[in-house]
Amino acid sequence: MKIAVCFGLILFTAGNLLAQLTRTSQPVSLFNGKNLDGFTFCLNGQADPLKTWSVTNGLIHCTGQPAGYLRTTSRFSNYVLTVEWRFVKVAPKADNTGILLHIQTPDKVWPRCVQVQGKHTRQGDLFLMAGAESKEHQGKDANTPLPFHGESAERPVGKWNVAKTICRGATIESYLNGRWMNATTDCTVTNGFIGIQSEGGEIEIRKMEIAPLNSP
Repeated sequence: MKIAVCFGLILFTAGNLLAQLTRTSQPVSLFNGKNLDGFTFCLNGQADPLKTWSVTNGLIHCTGQPAGYLRTTSRFSNYVLTVEWRFVKVAPKADNTGILLHIQTPDKVWPRCVQVQGKHTRQGDLFLMAGAESKEHQGKDANTPLPFHGESAERPVGKWNVAKTICRGATIESYLNGRWMNATTDCTVTNGFIGIQSEGGEIEIRKMEIAPLNSP
């Protein structure tokens, strides 16, 4: 049986980031470009998280193994999240990641949250995970996503993708490379931690940025 082990790296205090957000309407960086301060980890097994997640030349690098996630140590609600990331390479069963929104504790693989799918060719699908629910997802199996609308907006492997997500109250909207992809309403999770999946795909992230929204 695989056991998820969670590790803390909390050198950047959550209170500092939340205080900064309350003082500005401008975006605030979740990733400082230097290290993984302000994040914690949950991974299957006894793996060292810093062998899965690292920072080099201003980029977060994720090997994709083992399964788990990196997440903020601060909880958020009513925000615009921008993540700029790319696949380093893809291969069969090594082509998956995702952005986790409104993560609830306890940490586990996988937690209750909403996922903006990052799997190659399916970027923009929305997953309601581990008991999270929404109006559009009601009646669907937990492993059945809300498919993105229209054609794929994903850029070729090695090129940077810009994933923008608007979380306003119980509504989540997903954009990819400037194109609206998906939305869901009446979500049963409306605040929580923000994370990135380690799920097989080798990825790099150059920006994680959050901007506050007024309450609905």
